[in-house]
Amino acid sequence: MNRIRLGRLVVYLVLGLALIPVLFPVYYAFAGSVMGPGDLASYPPALVPSGLHWENFTDVFRSVPLGRFYLNSAIQAGLITCAQVVTSILAAYAFAFLRMPAKAATFGLFLATLMVPWEAIIIPNYLAISGWGLTRGALTYLGLVLPFLASAFGTFLLRQAFLQFPGELRDAAVIDGCGHWRLLWRVIVPLARPSIAAVAVYVFLSAWNQYFWPLILVRDADYQTLQIGISQLNDAEAAQPGLILAGVALSLLPTLAVVIFGQRYIVRGLTAGALR
Repeated sequence: MNRIRLGRLVVYLVLGLALIPVLFPVYYAFAGSVMGPGDLASYPPALVPSGLHWENFTDVFRSVPLGRFYLNSAIQAGLITCAQVVTSILAAYAFAFLRMPAKAATFGLFLATLMVPWEAIIIPNYLAISGWGLTRGALTYLGLVLPFLASAFGTFLLRQAFLQFPGELRDAAVIDGCGHWRLLWRVIVPLARPSIAAVAVYVFLSAWNQYFWPLILVRDADYQTLQIGISQLNDAEAAQPGLILAGVALSLLPTLAVVIFGQRYIVRGLTAGALR
């Protein structure tokens, strides 16, 4: 018993040490956001603020239109999340239950797209979106979303979850008169909510943190996303690191909230296909 407790203690100690480099940047972003210039310029750097300078947050809103950037990022991330969840559900149902020629080969080809780096296709995507005129005005939202309407990762995860459902359940629904559409939305989707929530959380975090695609696509300042807007603080207010860290802390709040409240769905969804 003592050996088991000692082993657990060692594991927890190792995990705790590994957690430090992960959590320290997050901590310092929030701690630095309320530090004054003296704390941030001190050597060695101050880890705890000597005073709370809440004016850093109000100064951020005066320096850049942060509210507009928040709205743009929320629209972009929300549209991408909804689109990928719907397309992943439909594709996963097709790969799990429908009969089609060469289904295994098609699914393998579908998964092969995961190995194609985004940087390899960003030029053709940009040329297509720019050629369609989706880089100006409100159409910019459509340009930000179109290349991310589908996801092989989400399809794979949901397919694995759908395959876990007992065949008897599906047969009973078919006997009761359920077609493919009713079977999917009335039976399969309600039972797969943890996996669907995991996909939604993953997609939202990826879309919210996008930087490179909005950077090269958006031309109007009114449609810049939050990540691009925060980078403007570094150019405009380089002498005020507290202002920059306040902007970073504000940009982290939505992702932290999603991770905290969606953690159990992430764990359950990602492990759904491990055991059948």
